[in-house]
Amino acid sequence: MSERNKDIFIELLSLVTEQRNPRTMDIDERDTLGTLRVINAEDKLVADAVEKEIPRIEKAVKLIVTGLRRGGRLFYFGAGTSGRVGVFDAAECPPTYGTPPEMVQGIIAGGRRALYRAVEGAEDRGDEARKLVRKLRVGRNDVVIGIAASRRTPFAKAAVAEARRRGARTVYLTCNPRRTMDFPVDVAICPEVGPEVIMGSTRMKAGTAQKLVLNMLSTCAMIQLGKVFENMMVDLMATSKKLAERSRRVVMVVTGVDYDTAADCLVLAGGSVKKAIVMIEVGVGVAEAERLLARSSGFVRRALRLGYKSRRRGTGMRRSE
Repeated sequence: MSERNKDIFIELLSLVTEQRNPRTMDIDERDTLGTLRVINAEDKLVADAVEKEIPRIEKAVKLIVTGLRRGGRLFYFGAGTSGRVGVFDAAECPPTYGTPPEMVQGIIAGGRRALYRAVEGAEDRGDEARKLVRKLRVGRNDVVIGIAASRRTPFAKAAVAEARRRGARTVYLTCNPRRTMDFPVDVAICPEVGPEVIMGSTRMKAGTAQKLVLNMLSTCAMIQLGKVFENMMVDLMATSKKLAERSRRVVMVVTGVDYDTAADCLVLAGGSVKKAIVMIEVGVGVAEAERLLARSSGFVRRALRLGYKSRRRGTGMRRSE
């Protein structure tokens, strides 16, 4: 065994995500129902582990919002399951929140083909990660999040180190204890989900924890950027029939108008749910709706308040308060 391989072997021995789970030692003897119950019991531990990390998640959200408001971008770097989780979260932002594709990007070791099948050795390519960070021109307004259940993944660590060198803010998401973090980042998010049902199969609890954390990071950031009104997405892009119908339904729910009125107003608003809501609720045209939203930094609730105040109308005031 080479010295390098020996070092990796010794490192793996210390990782929580590589330990054997004492509660599943007999899983190969359980029947189907018993196997499913033990998997479910382990999954129940994930949400509690994520809850303990909320203070760190909050710090990361603040970094993301500050960066995006300054015109920066959010990058997820990971390998295998961690990389796929990042790519999936990034891919959902444009249709859900109307963000440009470059605003939130998921980078997976091994490139696009690694989304569909394992690319052997891709996670070890730290040089590739550094080159990608440079190629993307990551800078001071950007936020780079490394995702690695084991913490040790060279691809994720190298991406974060290079981003930090270039002045970006950095976050690391791992399912090993915070005390094991041996490199600097602005925020370390470390939900400790414990050993997997099947030793080392981090696509299970660790992957679930990563998905939950990314859900929180991107969703909370988008809310802080004004892309949600009440609990509805109002910056969604009608890129499919389903999303077009969802746009109409949101306008109907907020304003109380019928289907045809909502559809017609969306046409006048160029498909913008935000503009349609302000137009109907305040009783103004497209230009005035745009002005109110601009003055409100894109927040519908604030735009409605301004509109009601300027027209000295109380209609709908309770909804916007």
